[in-house]
Amino acid sequence: ALRGVICLHSGADGALLALLDSATVTAWRTGLAAALATDLLARPAADGAETVGVIGAGAQSELTLRGLRALRSWDRLVVHDTDPRRASAFARRHGGTVAATPAEVAAEADVVVLATWSREPLLHLADLRPGQHLTALGADEPGKRELAPEVLRSARLIVDDATLVATHGALANAGLPASTAAASLGEVIRGEAPA
Repeated sequence: ALRGVICLHSGADGALLALLDSATVTAWRTGLAAALATDLLARPAADGAETVGVIGAGAQSELTLRGLRALRSWDRLVVHDTDPRRASAFARRHGGTVAATPAEVAAEADVVVLATWSREPLLHLADLRPGQHLTALGADEPGKRELAPEVLRSARLIVDDATLVATHGALANAGLPASTAAASLGEVIRGEAPA
């Protein structure tokens, strides 16, 4: 678990203005950045006829889905979590259905959000189809792996930070070089690379 405090000080006199829980700020920042990235990088839905899939029904998926709902619409949500009760509660809150496996989510969804602690790949190339969009949040430290190496190699891979991902994130954990990434999210936002 991540615990800490963010101190906001006045730029004028240094007075302490606020204390913020860093875990909450981090969850919101990560979730909303993932929602923005998903909306920018995923194909536009045809008349909102899109299925969104969620693998990992925790705080990160909650905030990502809430942010994504403000940016685009979809007609169906399918959810999987290792805890069936958590998946059911998430699906109820967001009007979705529960899938028994990550592969079932991928089989049904156009856009898949993965936010887990997995140390084994949850999706393999055989689970996916061309044009499908994946947003993976979980491989943020050594050993964590949500996507199989063949998925990372075959995708147009946009990363948040190429150095970070190549040193101890998704690429490092899959044994792949930084050059596997096509671009960074910042490059896409600045118009320096296509989505």
